[in-house]
Amino acid sequence: MEMSIDHQNPVPLHIQVEHLLRNMIRDPKYAGGQFLPNEVELAKQLAISRSTLRQALNKLVYEGLLLRKKGVGTKVAELDRISSKAKNWISFTQEMQARGLKVRNFELHVTWVLPDNDTAEFFGITATQKILKLERLRGTPDGPFVYFISWFHPRIGLTGEEDFKRQLYEILDKDYGVVAVLSKEEVSAKAADKFVAGKLEIDAGSPVLFRRRFVYDKNDLPVEYNLGYYKADSFIYTVESRREYNKP
Repeated sequence: MEMSIDHQNPVPLHIQVEHLLRNMIRDPKYAGGQFLPNEVELAKQLAISRSTLRQALNKLVYEGLLLRKKGVGTKVAELDRISSKAKNWISFTQEMQARGLKVRNFELHVTWVLPDNDTAEFFGITATQKILKLERLRGTPDGPFVYFISWFHPRIGLTGEEDFKRQLYEILDKDYGVVAVLSKEEVSAKAADKFVAGKLEIDAGSPVLFRRRFVYDKNDLPVEYNLGYYKADSFIYTVESRREYNKP
């Protein structure tokens, strides 16, 4: 297959690279768990930066189409790897409003921090560039049941002075022109550590539902990396799936 992109094309380079990678995934040469070319070599061949290449790679990793192993490389996921997807993603506040529940913020903290490696890689930035971190302990008037931690891409321009009691995605949209349109999520069960247990007012070691969320804007650029810790008896994750079939 042709391993090149059009640098004169108005389509952003990372999107062109993403399309190229999707074609590579379907190529029998790479199907069934085969490794893709080395990142340095591939970036050089396409005449792009490694950050542009990684932006495209990261999206496919988070979709479950590629698997990356540090120090080894990136390979195509096995065909039997399954990733459930929820439809009609809405914000936490909208979820609560839809259920007729009033949202209460028990804690709200804003700080500027250096990103860890996973966050820096998702955003495509260096680990030496500080980013805004938002921590919120939320629930209903009856008590807290979810602890959120969010980090935001520095290109958005958040200052930390925003009124985060407002709906988060309303702030991004109306104040900064950033429209969050796509959320990729991973949900798993965990035992609450002492810190999370203290926030949620439960015993350390109690089960919690842990959700990682990767949020993108309308141009498929990363916006937010979010972690959520829910009391196990407070959160139901609903998935709607449709099986494809060929009509007779």
